[in-house]
Amino acid sequence: MELFFNPFDSLLCILLGISFTVWFTLLLVFIIVPAILGVSFGIRRLYMKSLLKIFEWATLRIERGAKERNHPLYKPYSNAIIAKEDTSLEEEIKEIRQSGSNKDLASPPEFEMSDIFYFARRGVESIMDDEVTKRFTAEELETWNLLTRSNNNFQYISLRLTVLWGLGVVIRYGLLLPLRVTLAFTGVGLLVFLTSVIGLLPNGRLKSILSEKVHLMCYRICVRALTAIITYHDSENKPKNGGICVANHTSPIDVIILASDGCYAMVGQIHGGLMGVIQRSMVKACPHIWFERSEVKDRHLVAKRLSDHVEDKSKLPILIFPEGTCINNTSVMMFKKGSFEIGSTVYPVAIKYDPRFGDAFWNSSKFGMVNYLLRMMSSWAIVCSVWYLPPMSREEGEDAVQFANRVKAAIARQGGLVDLLWDGGLKRAKVKDTFKEEQQKLYSKMLVGTQEDRSRS
Repeated sequence: MELFFNPFDSLLCILLGISFTVWFTLLLVFIIVPAILGVSFGIRRLYMKSLLKIFEWATLRIERGAKERNHPLYKPYSNAIIAKEDTSLEEEIKEIRQSGSNKDLASPPEFEMSDIFYFARRGVESIMDDEVTKRFTAEELETWNLLTRSNNNFQYISLRLTVLWGLGVVIRYGLLLPLRVTLAFTGVGLLVFLTSVIGLLPNGRLKSILSEKVHLMCYRICVRALTAIITYHDSENKPKNGGICVANHTSPIDVIILASDGCYAMVGQIHGGLMGVIQRSMVKACPHIWFERSEVKDRHLVAKRLSDHVEDKSKLPILIFPEGTCINNTSVMMFKKGSFEIGSTVYPVAIKYDPRFGDAFWNSSKFGMVNYLLRMMSSWAIVCSVWYLPPMSREEGEDAVQFANRVKAAIARQGGLVDLLWDGGLKRAKVKDTFKEEQQKLYSKMLVGTQEDRSRS
């Protein structure tokens, strides 16, 4: 059999080798080494400012095109919530009764058919503008950010915008996505390898120092894999050892966002597959707290392990997301009280993403983890602000629920988020009967109170 030497194949191999060498050299010089040293050349912020100018230009073109066609589709809209003045059940029913035949709430009978209109109206309002369900869908934008079309049907505005959108697709999928995937594998690979090596060292100060350096380095590489541009505020309030850091939860990358600025002990359920490999390697170098699936439901066991951890002031602060599920970057929902029963100092942190560059919210009922990460890595960037709030402690006479609500309110106020009392578990479950019973008790109390007032008179 005669072998033929093809010079074009040899030339192609040489060019591919040179391309990979240049590629990894650029990654090493401009991204990986700065991440290891904790420095930045300012390239990401320059990139962000350039994107903002492009978005502003595109917005003007859209508004001009919509005006020429008299088409309302591309007019800016907002997902801002119009605040409604809070009124009690009694006040609203009194208003309804006064519009009818009985002008006085205390006049007989105790029950009026018109009272039904209050509950019917509240039911219709909940259906038309459900303040819970819409927290689990993507946050609406005022203008198009060139990532997707504003609805499922293609809407032609102008040739310039169409070309710009196509160019954006090429840049995001042809350049940014391969770059980010390479960095993600580099960061995760280094994390698994280096933490496994550090795990072989005896427990002591050297092991703790090396573990913190490795975790920070790898998380910073992963942050660059998302082109994350993070602004940290009030760093003097950063969580300290022996405390608990609690934050609002929008995405799984919240962990990376916070851990790239300081080390934390993670809390979570043990997983299998690649996530399990990462967890097992991390716990060798740092005392993270992983639970078996059967242990997670044991509140006393969870509280005991968390309490034992915070009592040791040499251990890293625990990072917890008390909402228990991801919310769409517009609100903060009910905090589970377990984290606030321990009695340790709580360090609140508010995280707010800029939705113009990419949607950080993870809709777990719609996207799997891999699909979600690919969507993140193919977006323009992840831009967010992080506020470290002053530490808070449980006050005298304050129970765990009241303490949790006070911390939640502080986070919502600082992050410009809506403070909601609803449980994030409603994402997958029905409303508890206790909520229905609470409304029934309020109404019955109003009627009984009316009867008591009438008997006194």
